[in-house]
Amino acid sequence: MLKFVKGNLENIDGVEVYPIISLLIFFTFFVFLFWWVFTTKKEFIDEVSNIPLEKDENDQNDNQLL
Repeated sequence: MLKFVKGNLENIDGVEVYPIISLLIFFTFFVFLFWWVFTTKKEFIDEVSNIPLEKDENDQNDNQLL
């Protein structure tokens, strides 16, 4: 299987640039994500982390009907 893929890829001109572009996109994404995590304000993280624990008005109304 690998010989089949390698044989087809060897025939494509300029194919060696695609792994480099993929690595750059991958590296850029994770550098941005790393930067975002360390620069995000603690208040925002606390607010977002409590979202699943908050009750909606709809949930409270449903409980009152039962």
